[in-house]
Amino acid sequence: MMRNLKRVVVAMSGGVDSSLTAYLLKEAGYEVIGATMRIWDSEKNFPSDRQRDFYGCCGVSDVEDARRVAQKLGVPFYVLNLKEQFEKEVIAYFCKEYLNARTPNPCILCNEKVKFGALLGKARELEATFVATGHYATVEYDQAMRRYLLKRGKDLKKDQSYVLFSLSQNQLGHALFPLGYSRKEDVRKKAMDIGLRVHDKPESQEICFIPGVDYRPFLRRRVSCGIEAGDIVDTQGRILGRHKGLPFYTIGQRKGLGLSAGRPLYVLGFDRERNLIFVGEKREVYGKGLIADRVNWIAVDEIRQPIRVKAKIRYAHRAADAIVEPLEDGKVKVDFAHPQEAITPGQAVVFYDGDVVMGGGWIERAIRT
Repeated sequence: MMRNLKRVVVAMSGGVDSSLTAYLLKEAGYEVIGATMRIWDSEKNFPSDRQRDFYGCCGVSDVEDARRVAQKLGVPFYVLNLKEQFEKEVIAYFCKEYLNARTPNPCILCNEKVKFGALLGKARELEATFVATGHYATVEYDQAMRRYLLKRGKDLKKDQSYVLFSLSQNQLGHALFPLGYSRKEDVRKKAMDIGLRVHDKPESQEICFIPGVDYRPFLRRRVSCGIEAGDIVDTQGRILGRHKGLPFYTIGQRKGLGLSAGRPLYVLGFDRERNLIFVGEKREVYGKGLIADRVNWIAVDEIRQPIRVKAKIRYAHRAADAIVEPLEDGKVKVDFAHPQEAITPGQAVVFYDGDVVMGGGWIERAIRT
């Protein structure tokens, strides 16, 4: 099947970013097809009408917002059912990671497996070459290296390159991020100037399938077993209190522990086999390094010797000086110049050289001493 080199499917969530993405690509001469992904059952995830109206993304009101934008721009619009793929690749992973006492990042898996996985497959069926999103990042092809490079967005406060680190060279080659060179305030102003009603629409929340910010009710509904109360202990093994289940806590957490120790205590780690949570003082939350697995290199094929990078251990983390050393089985060891707070298994560590994303991996464990 021949693909149209100027045809692009724009993932339209009904928000200002994806809406302006569609406009900019049409203005640039692309043949734009708008598509909203139906990725969850709103009645199942958001029991009340209020939750369905105000939480998440790609709900009924978001679909209608996207449809109106597509009509205004004069581009075809489809609603694509990707619930099965999202359930398998994102929600199942989300629940499994928490049950394994790890803290997941579903946005990364959604980008890799759904937006630039399942949706890219649908785009190919429509003979489109590209999938475009409203991410604040850029992709450039380096002729000398013969590689696609992922770079930070111009608006560093909105930069989303962290959640795109797992994309392959093939996926990056079919990705368009028109907002990568824009600032958020300019995006909203441009959307207002061209008459898009969504120009002042609030930002969507971090986890689209969770109502509010508390994931625990969702997890309780989804997982019928595997969550049991247990002991909270200090590093000497002394019992200090009880927890309600390992999946309900994360590394570095201080509030909600229900402890009366006379001083602040923080979650240091978990013993899944014995169903224990270890707590300690603030200084004990810091780690000097980490081990990461499932590393995806973007700017290079692999590394064979240690390299210096700036490393981010979560989306909102300030990148820190570090040395990345290759290990066996595709793993790496990361040594930070200065100890970092709350290195969390299950989160991603992403490596930067200036604005270029060198690659990244998934945190397996922290190194504290």
